[in-house]
Amino acid sequence: MKKKEIPFDVADLTGALDEALAYAKGKATLRTTTLPPPAKVAKPLHIARIRRRMNVSQALFAKMLNVSQVTAKSWENGRRQPSGPACRLLEIAEAHPQVFTMTK
Repeated sequence: MKKKEIPFDVADLTGALDEALAYAKGKATLRTTTLPPPAKVAKPLHIARIRRRMNVSQALFAKMLNVSQVTAKSWENGRRQPSGPACRLLEIAEAHPQVFTMTK
């Protein structure tokens, strides 16, 4: 059986160890961040409202979100529920619709 060679950089390892040691000695602090709460589940009427506010068809809305037209239609009809990442994307579309402006 052939072994796969994994690239190894000693400088990266020693740098990481130096950072860990500095933290352990109290000479460095770790960067922290506050994560937003999980995206709320998007209801069918809410999804349709977002699309109408953007003033686009279901087909264009689907393209903007990079989902199939059938998926977008199923969300609005309540046959399917958007996944977590899709719900976050819908939140962004609602808050910042200009982000989804399609240009050539």
